[in-house]
Amino acid sequence: MNDTAMREFVLRTLKKFAPGADLENLQPDKRFRDQLDFDSVDFLNFALALQDGLQISIPEEDFPMLATLNGCLGYLPAKGAQITAVKSL
Repeated sequence: MNDTAMREFVLRTLKKFAPGADLENLQPDKRFRDQLDFDSVDFLNFALALQDGLQISIPEEDFPMLATLNGCLGYLPAKGAQITAVKSL
């Protein structure tokens, strides 16, 4: 597992739903909804995009664990998500 690649994947996915966001200054422990112009539909679409992009199953009751960058980086690898290649944002 490449932590940098996972971080970049999460940020790239996040950017799809918050295209104007300043992701370089994102606070990793603060909820996305508190930092971005991000509503509940955006968050749902973000969680589903992570699930699809990583080809893992994320139960809806686990979605709150994806509310922060650090939450994503802790939860996704624990669910078996793997990514090794880094693509630019």
